[in-house]
Amino acid sequence: MKLTSRSVSRAVLVSTMVTATAAASVLVASPASAATTLGASAAQSGRYFGTAVAAGKLGDSTYVNILNREFDMVTAENEMKMDATEPNPGQFSYGNADRIVNHARNQGKRVRGHALAWHQQQPGWMQNMSGSALRQAMLNHVTQVATYYRGKIHSWDVVNEAFADGNSGGRRDSNLQRTGNDWIEAAFRAARAADPGAKLCYNDYNTDNWSHAKTQGVYRMVQDFKSRGVPIDCVGFQAHFNSGNPVPNNYHTTLQNFANLGVDVQITELDIAGSGSSQADQFKGVTQACLAVSRCNGITVWGIRDSDSWRASDTPLLFDRNGNKKAAYNSVLAQLNS
Repeated sequence: MKLTSRSVSRAVLVSTMVTATAAASVLVASPASAATTLGASAAQSGRYFGTAVAAGKLGDSTYVNILNREFDMVTAENEMKMDATEPNPGQFSYGNADRIVNHARNQGKRVRGHALAWHQQQPGWMQNMSGSALRQAMLNHVTQVATYYRGKIHSWDVVNEAFADGNSGGRRDSNLQRTGNDWIEAAFRAARAADPGAKLCYNDYNTDNWSHAKTQGVYRMVQDFKSRGVPIDCVGFQAHFNSGNPVPNNYHTTLQNFANLGVDVQITELDIAGSGSSQADQFKGVTQACLAVSRCNGITVWGIRDSDSWRASDTPLLFDRNGNKKAAYNSVLAQLNS
C-alpha cells in the first residue's frame, strides 16, 4: 500500500507518542530516580535528616566523609551547651561550636542549636547559684548565645529535660526550677527576643509513649504555652530506645497529638540499641511514624558510627565502627524513599 504524506505524518506521530510514553514509564519506575542518601531522601518530603557532631572528630576523614555525604542537618553534641559556651560568668567561648556551625554551613547544611538552658552541664559557677541571681544568669546566657548565632540556627532546644521521670508528670526538681515555675516560659521569651527567626523547641527523653505521665506533663505545658501565646514552635523527642524501652506502639499517636497543638515535632537524638533485622525494624518504625505526621519535620540520629555513640557498646547507630552502612541504614533509606 502506498503511504500518503498525511498517513506518514500520523505514523510518525503515533510512533513518537509510544516512544515518549515508554520513556516516561521507564523514568517513573527506575530505581535511579530514588535519592541515595539520608538527607536527600528526607528532603523529598520536605524533611531533614541530621546527626550530632563532635568538633574533635572533624579531623577524622571517614567521619567527615559520611557527615558531608549523608546528612543535611547538624547538632553540636556538647559544644553549644552551657558549660562550653559560658565557662566563666559573662565570658563566652564559641570556638568549638563555631567549628561545627561553620563546617555545616560551608557544606550547605543547617544547624540545630542544643541547648540553651539545662539543669545539667552547667558551668561550675552557675551550679552554685540560686534564686533571682540564677534566673538572671540563665536569661543572660540564653540571650547572649542566641544573639551570637542569630540567623544561623534552624531550631533551638531552648530548654532541655525539665520534667521528672516516673509517674508524677511534674517538673524536675533542679536549681532552675527552684527559681520559679515560670522559668521555662521566661527562657522561651528571651530566646524569641534574641533570635526571632529560629524555631524554639522544648526537648526531652522518655516522652515517646503517649500513656506515660511524663509525656502528658510535657503535653499540658505545651498546650498551656500555645493557649497563652508563649513562643514555642516545636517539641523534640530524644528517642533513645533499647530492649527495656523499645519504640512504643503508640509512637505515631504521641507525635500526632503534639502536632495537633500547633507545633512541629522533631526526633532529635535517635539511637536504638541492637543489631540486624530487629534494630532495622525499629528504625523503620520511627521513620514511618515521622513520615505519617505532616508536622514531623525532621529526624536526627545521635552520632554517625556506632563507635562515636555515647552508647557505643549498644551499637545503636546507622553505620558500624568502620563507617559501613548497617541494615538499619538500608531500612531507613528505603522508608524515606517509599
